[in-house]
Amino acid sequence: MQPSAAADAAELLAQARRSGQNIDGLPGHLQPQNLDDAYQIQEALIPLIEALSNGRRLGYKAGATTEAAQKGFGLDNPFKGVLVSSYMLNSGDTIPAEACKARLLEPEFAFRMAEDLPPAAAPYDPGGVLAAVGSVIMAIEVVDFRYTGGMAAGGMQIIADNSAASFWLAGPEITDLDSIDFDDWPVTLHINGELAASGNCSNVMGNPLNSLTWLANYLCLNGNGLKAGDIVTAGSCTAPTPAQAGDEAVADFGSLGQVTVRFGA
Repeated sequence: MQPSAAADAAELLAQARRSGQNIDGLPGHLQPQNLDDAYQIQEALIPLIEALSNGRRLGYKAGATTEAAQKGFGLDNPFKGVLVSSYMLNSGDTIPAEACKARLLEPEFAFRMAEDLPPAAAPYDPGGVLAAVGSVIMAIEVVDFRYTGGMAAGGMQIIADNSAASFWLAGPEITDLDSIDFDDWPVTLHINGELAASGNCSNVMGNPLNSLTWLANYLCLNGNGLKAGDIVTAGSCTAPTPAQAGDEAVADFGSLGQVTVRFGA
């Protein structure tokens, strides 16, 4: 894809964010035909998101971290998106109704890096990646789309739109990594006091550290790498679960604590 085409596609997606009006899809001549195209548009979009929201990139998200999700998107691997500071909130915060349409909720483990993982030392394994982690954050990712058909827009267009990243809410932060069994940790999601979804961190590529390792190595293959201070949200422990305007949702990570998000009516 020519850089000018990627820039034009990114501008259309940014305009959908500015106006709050979703689009049916990118015009045919601007639609990404492969992963390289999709990520080229995504990289052109991030500075526009930063500018319109007065934010800056603070980390990454991993998406499609289950085989079912990858199949739904027509992919063989997970995908990445970028976390922007202006969309990163704290547990208990309220998201205005007009700021998010789809409101798909994903309870996730997120990692705050304490050390760099540079390309020179890649490929990394989960043990090496874990050694570079400073803390684990209980979180809820709120997925949203700029396409009227949502996921029906297809994997390439979703990735182009920053992999459907919207708001992200941080809950308790744990520095005792040995206290968490990343192979088997149950998580539930309640909406308005009713059980809406249940899952386990093992749903995230068998272990969220596998997701973090995939992302670290993917970035290194492309000449980047994770840096100290980066936050990486690893993928949903439950099936993505829709919420409505006016709802209150609580992700319960057991002894690790809870994360709450509210939506304006």
